Amino acid sequence: MDMLAYRANGADVPAGLETVPVPECGPGDVLIKVKSAGLAPGVFTLLKMGMLHQAPTTIGHEGAGIVEAIGDQVRDFKVGDRVRMHPTMSCGRCKHCLTGVDQMCAQAAMVGFVAFGQNPVPEFREYHPGALAEYVRLPARYVDPLPDNVSFDVGSKVQDLANAVRCLKAASLLPDATVMIFAATGTMGTAAIKLAPFFGISRLVLVGRSSERLEKLRAITDLPVDLVATDVFEGEEDPAADLSGKVMSLLPGGADAILDFAPQGANFWPAVAGLGTNGAFVHMGGATQPFPVPLIGMLRNCWRVIATRNNSREDARMVLELLGSGRLEVDELVTHRYPLKEAETAIEAMTSRSQAMWWAVVNP
Repeated sequence: MDMLAYRANGADVPAGLETVPVPECGPGDVLIKVKSAGLAPGVFTLLKMGMLHQAPTTIGHEGAGIVEAIGDQVRDFKVGDRVRMHPTMSCGRCKHCLTGVDQMCAQAAMVGFVAFGQNPVPEFREYHPGALAEYVRLPARYVDPLPDNVSFDVGSKVQDLANAVRCLKAASLLPDATVMIFAATGTMGTAAIKLAPFFGISRLVLVGRSSERLEKLRAITDLPVDLVATDVFEGEEDPAADLSGKVMSLLPGGADAILDFAPQGANFWPAVAGLGTNGAFVHMGGATQPFPVPLIGMLRNCWRVIATRNNSREDARMVLELLGSGRLEVDELVTHRYPLKEAETAIEAMTSRSQAMWWAVVNP
């Protein structure tokens, strides 16, 4: 039997939809009929850079659906179960895996995405094809039950929510914290806004490029919010100084943390001046520019600068528990849905940021 899948075939061959065989279940495998696959820009950035070394492959590290088939050694799932894929593979034996930070494993790799080190876990060679397809196959240990009250669209975006959890944990916030978020209108920014009340945050300062898009964020949180849009400084003599001054006027005592999800961090980095003493700067945006603060500046302010990638299994399970209990509701964040046949249109809309978009999913 064949299926439709969005395939990457190497740096010199354009990615696109292809018809490929449906993967067959091995003894310990689960075959998932994909109901929703989340879109995230990172994998397409790597694709353009020629860094998907496992190509040819099916892209997509965010997915949820229904169990279509299981291997004869699988005991925890049955056909018809609602599930989501946990894309991060790790060795399960190293100090990171054994202490709840398995995403730091030297052999970590992500289904439908990329390997982080030179020697990924051996199973990645067979299971790297991802969820932008009608079916995806994984070893059963990388599959999570999806609570009945959680939609497949939200289930596919647990990965992004768990990434936000990872950043919020890394900030080590005290109660009643004030947190500034860079690139607040993006997928990760909106996820962090929704999760903020569960980490003792009492005030948010949201930084983005567009006044119009930022204003819409007020509707997704009950926390006090201040908005800082860089477009209001365009054309000014010194927009960086204006941005810095605006943030410092809002935060005379400084923010307790900054969560930076911007891939072009230099656009927002003048706002780092608003970070308070002993504040944490947590980066997950993948910016390539050198961080502009010298070590003496970090020392003087006792700043903690933390870069973190991906999330742990514990982070994802925390998200599933919050969603399943009904304490966390995020359905409103899914703003764009596309059929698999329109994957190219969906990817272009997401990567170009040509329209206001929080979360985008593909429904095969």
